[in-house]
Amino acid sequence: MPRMILLGTGTGVPDADRENTHMVWDGPGGPLLIDVGGSTYQRLLRAGIDPLGGPESAPLQGVLLTHSHCDHINGLTVLLFSLRLAGRTEPLPIYGLAPTLELVQRILDAFALDDVHPPIIWTELQAGDRIPLAEGWDVRTALTAHSRPCLALRVEHAASGLALAYSADTEPCSAVADLARGAVALIHEATTPEPFAGHTTPRQAGAVAAAAGVRRLTLVHYSPRWTMPEEQALADVRAGGYAGLAEIGREYQVIEL
Repeated sequence: MPRMILLGTGTGVPDADRENTHMVWDGPGGPLLIDVGGSTYQRLLRAGIDPLGGPESAPLQGVLLTHSHCDHINGLTVLLFSLRLAGRTEPLPIYGLAPTLELVQRILDAFALDDVHPPIIWTELQAGDRIPLAEGWDVRTALTAHSRPCLALRVEHAASGLALAYSADTEPCSAVADLARGAVALIHEATTPEPFAGHTTPRQAGAVAAAAGVRRLTLVHYSPRWTMPEEQALADVRAGGYAGLAEIGREYQVIEL
């Protein structure tokens, strides 16, 4: 069944049980990694996904970087290093906005990996681009309202209309609400207790989910320490006007479509 697996759900400051927010699409055209925390190879294995593939699963099909803040790209170098040491020689597509890819390329140069990484297919995205996956699924993008250029995502099956949206890092904005409209599930950041430029509160995330008409809202980029306690966060989601299924995202949680 098509699904998104949350590999990390924390803010830029990890908690003991929350790594930096990143996830993997485990469905047609996947596995497709969305951002890269510091321990992603291991987390993929714990989630039941072998990055090299196996008898019943494909190898990692690509990495999509939403933006260039370090909590979203910090594990890419070691992921590439581990993939090559484990034997991967197949090229790996890495998708992102031009400023994101440029910074990541400079980081890889600084680490001097030489040839100890798979060949990389650098694929520049612009807001509104679509990435074809398989079996009628694709990824659509939109620009968020963040302190660096950042992409929100919608993974959608054209024929059935089934869709899942991910806000990435953003303050509430119409582009993300439009991208999420009618989706089965919305994974939305909820970083701050009070409105803050470039990020979203739980109450604001609830308002976005209500406006988009999604069935399920999962909060990520969240911390009970740095944002607010969980009960308060869920109460704030309701106060924002959302009446559907609301939850706090957990490490390794599976969101099925």
